[in-house]
Amino acid sequence: MIGSRICHDLISPIGAIMNGLEMMHLSEVPPSPEIDLIDECATHASARIRFFRLAYGETNTDYSISGTEIRDILDAMTLNGRVSYDWQVNGDVKRHEARIAFLGLQCLEAVLPRGGRITVKRPHTGIWQLVAEGHNMNMSADLAGMLRAGPKADALCAANVHFAMLSGVLRGAGRKPELEGTADTGTVTLRF
Repeated sequence: MIGSRICHDLISPIGAIMNGLEMMHLSEVPPSPEIDLIDECATHASARIRFFRLAYGETNTDYSISGTEIRDILDAMTLNGRVSYDWQVNGDVKRHEARIAFLGLQCLEAVLPRGGRITVKRPHTGIWQLVAEGHNMNMSADLAGMLRAGPKADALCAANVHFAMLSGVLRGAGRKPELEGTADTGTVTLRF
């Protein structure tokens, strides 16, 4: 509920900035690098807030998120970002399933400090497969252990809270995460 509240309060001013930029474009204000930068940043911030709202907000099993909306969020986050996303899941996704997938995405983003690509598939109903590819990956044993077994109280911090959240959500759904690959191979696969 805290995550939902924060996202709700932040999306309005970011939306206002985007509306202001659109009005500037319509009133034929000459393009400039400064306006382009503000536009890119506002688009990225809006996508990030929408992402966080799905990952950390309240879930309701009755609601679905369209594949188009998910792709729009991920495409906007890719703009000038270090990570690109390839969402290969067809159709709508139940809200609670989107939450699990987005928490998984955030975990894999953390292992790509120099950037890379994350591909999301759903090869079987109920099974998610997220594949991170990149150079100089950073999947520490501590993070992998937190994902598999949950966090130890002294290891939990803001930088890794998504690992703890995903672990708890998966346990609550009766699922276990599986990790394959290592930083040395340049590919890490997360299934749940």
